Amino acid sequence: MRAVSANFFALILLCALASVFYVWSALENRLERHKRRFSVPGSFPQGLPADLSAKTFRVLLAVPAAQRPHLGGRLEAHNLTDQTVSAGSRDYHVNGDNKRSARREGPVKLGSPVEDGIFWSEWLEDLLPVGFTEEYARAWRERARTYRIVKLEPGCGRISNQLATFADGTKACVRYGINADQVQGETLTYYLASLLGITNLPPLILSQLSGDSEQWAAVRTRIDGLQWSDRAVVSLTEWVSNLTGVITPAPLRQESSGLHPVLGELWNKTTAELLELLQWSDLIVFDYLTANFDRLVSNLFSLQWDSRVMERDTNNLLKTPRGDLVFIDNEAGLVHGFRVLNMWEKYHNTVLSSVCVFRRRTTQRVAELHRRRDSRKRLLELYRDSEPLSPELGFLSDEHAGVLQDRIDRLYKHILHCKGKYSQL
Repeated sequence: MRAVSANFFALILLCALASVFYVWSALENRLERHKRRFSVPGSFPQGLPADLSAKTFRVLLAVPAAQRPHLGGRLEAHNLTDQTVSAGSRDYHVNGDNKRSARREGPVKLGSPVEDGIFWSEWLEDLLPVGFTEEYARAWRERARTYRIVKLEPGCGRISNQLATFADGTKACVRYGINADQVQGETLTYYLASLLGITNLPPLILSQLSGDSEQWAAVRTRIDGLQWSDRAVVSLTEWVSNLTGVITPAPLRQESSGLHPVLGELWNKTTAELLELLQWSDLIVFDYLTANFDRLVSNLFSLQWDSRVMERDTNNLLKTPRGDLVFIDNEAGLVHGFRVLNMWEKYHNTVLSSVCVFRRRTTQRVAELHRRRDSRKRLLELYRDSEPLSPELGFLSDEHAGVLQDRIDRLYKHILHCKGKYSQL
């Protein structure tokens, strides 16, 4: 009888423990759902280092792909003011207002998204704020050249790069190239964007590591530990916070016919979606000219073994809360991209042929560079006038300058082809 009573008591205790476990598990699941619903923008999945808590484009590059949170999805409306941030601010600099932001949401109500055959409509252009304005970029460059760097730490992609903190608390990413091609490519790509009027690239300066440099004096021990060479030329790019990943839009995926003026889906897009496509058209033109394979082209290449690559975030492309694209880490452009052009050219051509809608301003700049055939001269002048260390870093070889002009000519012919095909529609 005692044995039966003991067994009965044990059964009751086991059931009680099971009930407690069940209730605790349910509460834990509800708490987890609550956290996800009200998670702060800077939160990261459990297990990531504490110093990677800020969701910035440079931090994301330092996180292994398997641990990165999914950042894709539809654009959310954010109410931004018309305040202009200082040149030292980490926030993305936009020229916009609440009224303009509100008009981004909802279906197209302001007329056709395309005009004159192949150009994005003027009303769309009016809604897109200038990203990093020339005035803002110039002010940032001037200040960044004089700021003392007080801290270097990981957080800008590969180990050879570092996240620098200036004395005023603002930050920049320092690119120490494995070879000169990387820093040169990043720098010249930035100035080519300026020449084309593309304002999606964060401002950039060059700096020279030196034992007697006041700018680097506070981090000399760290530099020695990194084994960076004295007198090496590095690039510093403004560090921008609060950016998220970007998934390739449907018209530019492999199963689509491309981004063309007669695409019926354009009429069903929200204004925000159209503004993103407008910037994608600039990105594709830009990456074709620079032969940058480390963005959409690499995704296209990866399709042969990863059929869902287009459904994940695009390399080296992020966006602000209001949807303005930011082109980052352009070191594969121009110099290195031209060296390995034979390997990637068929993919560059495929991506370019998928687009026949352009920004009017961009096509005007391309047409001018084609007509004058002076892309080398104009890029060199802009580079030398803007960057005091340009003689130290060097410029494109004659061969690569010729490749750039040839790609400008080919792009111009593609634009003419699109115009001839769609201008009568």
